[in-house]
Amino acid sequence: MQLDLTETSLPVYEALASPVRLKIIQLLSGQPMSVQDLAGHLDLSSAIVTKHLRKLETAGLIVSKRVGHQKISSLHVDTIEVKFPQAIYPDFKVHQTTIPVGHYTEYSVQPSCGLAGPDGYIGKVDNPKFFMFPERMNAGMIWFNDGYVEYRTPNFLQRGEHLEMLDLSVELGSEFPFSNNTWPSDITFSINGKEIGTWRSPGDFSDIRGKYTPDWVPDNVNQYGILKILRVTDHGTYLDGQPFTDVCLDDLPTDQETWTIRFEVKKDAKKSGGCTIFGQGFGNHDQNIALSAFYS
Repeated sequence: MQLDLTETSLPVYEALASPVRLKIIQLLSGQPMSVQDLAGHLDLSSAIVTKHLRKLETAGLIVSKRVGHQKISSLHVDTIEVKFPQAIYPDFKVHQTTIPVGHYTEYSVQPSCGLAGPDGYIGKVDNPKFFMFPERMNAGMIWFNDGYVEYRTPNFLQRGEHLEMLDLSVELGSEFPFSNNTWPSDITFSINGKEIGTWRSPGDFSDIRGKYTPDWVPDNVNQYGILKILRVTDHGTYLDGQPFTDVCLDDLPTDQETWTIRFEVKKDAKKSGGCTIFGQGFGNHDQNIALSAFYS
């Protein structure tokens, strides 16, 4: 589950702001439990426990179902990520371009693979030939088990403009037939032929529906990914604000006509769990792949 600093996420924060409800989550992390079992562990009445469970259920943190005469509760999420607004060097000017996820210029993928648009699947699922289908331009989500997709976007830097920082923003996840919230995958980023680094995606998520994922997408397949912000500077590369690799701007060819961006799951990856790329109209972030070149 991904949260932000808006009122939409407030029910989750309110649900977690209770020692009793935190203890309930800890108990349910071991196994599903009935109201009576939870009441016994917490030394509380069943009525009070039921009120706490309703709060957790409203927030989407647990689910409950009737089994005979008992109401059994279980955890519905295993990870919560909170994204804070980031201020990024407002004194720099910026050339920014966005790339729809279906506008790749080169690819080599293996099943399971496919493309999805606002109204349904594009071409046939698990057939790499359809990655060259003209309708791919309408894709809002693509996925593949191993291989790569590559994108190109113009390099608008002019003579006399000094590149200070390069940001790549994209929503990514693993790829598993249907979904698997615990399915790690090593996804490698490259820019202009230079390998920047490898991020391990924790899973292929469907614990809740993506905020922008179309209604036609079944509940049990990829719903959303994790927004990753890759930042290359003159002193190294950062991922979501944390040190990532030693690759610097000086390591990148920056005088080319275009920026070439590759997302890849290598054959020798330690965790080869596929890759899903979410674009506008899918996932939790209503955006395409974004590249920002900050300059002075």
